[in-house]
Amino acid sequence: MITRFLCLYGTFSGFIYRNGGCTVLNILFIGDIVGNPGRKAAKEMIQRLKKERNIDFCIANGENSAGGSGITYVVAQELYKSGIDVITLGNHTWSKREITNFIDSDKCIVRPANYPEELPGRGSTVISNDKGKVGVLNLMGRIYMDSIDCPFKAADRELIALKAQTKVIIVDMHAEATSEKCALAWHLDGRVSCVIGTHTHVQTADERILPCGTGFISDAGMTGPYEGIIGVNRDIVINKFLTHMPNRFEIAQGPVQFNAVYLEIDDISGKTVKIERINTIVGQ
Repeated sequence: MITRFLCLYGTFSGFIYRNGGCTVLNILFIGDIVGNPGRKAAKEMIQRLKKERNIDFCIANGENSAGGSGITYVVAQELYKSGIDVITLGNHTWSKREITNFIDSDKCIVRPANYPEELPGRGSTVISNDKGKVGVLNLMGRIYMDSIDCPFKAADRELIALKAQTKVIIVDMHAEATSEKCALAWHLDGRVSCVIGTHTHVQTADERILPCGTGFISDAGMTGPYEGIIGVNRDIVINKFLTHMPNRFEIAQGPVQFNAVYLEIDDISGKTVKIERINTIVGQ
C-alpha cells in the first residue's frame, strides 16, 4: 500500500511506502551546510532529531562548510562532534588546499567518485555501528559542472564493492541539472537505497520512492542563512548581477534554515520505506 501524507513540523512533508514486518534504519541526510551559521544550526537540529526520530546514522554534504567554500580539518572535526557520521563533498572539494593533507586518512569523508583516480581521497565508504552498516557514495554531475568522468559508470563501478558489504547504500549526487539527478536515480533504482541530490541549495518537493525501492529527491536543500542568496550576503550577489564585476562572497547573517531528508530504510532488503523532507528555521 502506498500512502501520501503531509506532516507539519516547521514544514515537513513526506512520501511513505510501508512494508510490513521490516527492520528499519533511521537515517538523516543534511543538505549543503554553509559556513559557521550552517554548522551551528546542524548541531542544534541533529541533537533534537536524534531524540525525536531515533536517528541511527547522520550524513551531511559539507563542501561549503568552511567559510562557504571547501572544508578544513578543524571544521570536519567540528561536524563529527555535532553528530555527523559521514561528510560528502562536491565541486568545492579542493577549495581549501589543506584537504589534501587529511582526506586520504579520513574514511568518513567522501569526494565525488568520478574525479580522476589519481586524486587523493575516496568516492565511497562504509560505516557501521551497533545498528547496522551503511554505504555512502558521492558523485558529481557534468551538466553545467566540471568536465569529469561519467557519474553513471562510476556508480556502477563503486557499487560492486559497496554491495559486497551492505545493502543499505546512500548516494549523494552533487549536480546542477535535475534531469541528470533523476536519470541517475532511475539508473540505480533497486540497486541503492536512496539517491539524494545536492548542490543547488534549494530544496525540491519531488521526494518519492521509485518502483524498485530506491528513494529519490532532486535536492536536499541548504543548511545556512535563510535571508541570503543560497547562503551568501544578498547585496554582494545582487551587485554582481548588476555590474558583472567579481566580488568576494561573504556568508549572510540573520535567521538560519535547516534542510534535510529523513529516511527509513529496510536493512535487510536495502529498500527505502519512508522519505520525508525537513525544512525549518532554527531557533523559531
